[in-house]
Amino acid sequence: MEPIKVMVNGLPGNMSAKAAEHILQDSSLKLIPYALTGPEIEATETQIGSEAVRLIRPDERQEMIESIKRSEGMVICVDYTHQSAVNDNAAFYCENALPFVMGTTGGDRTLLMETVQKSDTAAVIAPNMAKQIVAFQAMMEYAAGTFPDVFKGYGLDVKESHQQGKADTSGTAKAMIGYFNRLGIPFTKDQIRMERDPEVQRSEWGIPEAYLGGHGWHTYSLRSEDGTVFFQFTHNVNGRDIYAGGTVDAIHYLAKKIDRGAKARVFTMIDVLKGV
Repeated sequence: MEPIKVMVNGLPGNMSAKAAEHILQDSSLKLIPYALTGPEIEATETQIGSEAVRLIRPDERQEMIESIKRSEGMVICVDYTHQSAVNDNAAFYCENALPFVMGTTGGDRTLLMETVQKSDTAAVIAPNMAKQIVAFQAMMEYAAGTFPDVFKGYGLDVKESHQQGKADTSGTAKAMIGYFNRLGIPFTKDQIRMERDPEVQRSEWGIPEAYLGGHGWHTYSLRSEDGTVFFQFTHNVNGRDIYAGGTVDAIHYLAKKIDRGAKARVFTMIDVLKGV
């Protein structure tokens, strides 16, 4: 069977590089040696394992993608870029009939969904590609739908910590807020406590030195109005392998959907987990 051809955009960024490494290790996937990158990147190529990947800037991407499609046929794009590029990149993928896996957070998410739904392609879009965390979110979704307002009257504190280079608030934390709202707790995304200072992460959070440059720690604390009852949910991830592994699963899932004629569809990691 011919391998699924994948173009990882956002190189030489850390998350895109980790995803590309996992793709190289999967014999059923083929990493295309080209990647869209930002205008601020000075390098013309980057190394992923034994593969040299050429970096394509915005002013040359249209010409290059047409050439890549002529030589490679269908290509699935993986996007781990910057929040400021989310909507522009999605529009580019859709205009060029490129199915894509969007792991980048931020941007106008409503517009992002609408862009795909008005196109002739399909995408997996998720603020978190870690399967186990997505499963936890699914449990929260079930609880919110089955037991609405069960935590009414409780207070909520949400804090999250990521590496210094992550510009926006955690997409996972923002998604969790919606579940807690439905469970009866008024809380806004602006109330999320976001930490990006390595010194604070080291001294106050206890995040291991080796993972200050790549981690995702989240804690959701709930306390009753009288202070006598306390609940806490925590999920801490060190490194990026868990996200890269989920990205590979999303690629395989999307390829199957494309083979079955999926168009104008947005899939989530819940869909990937269910495999339907």
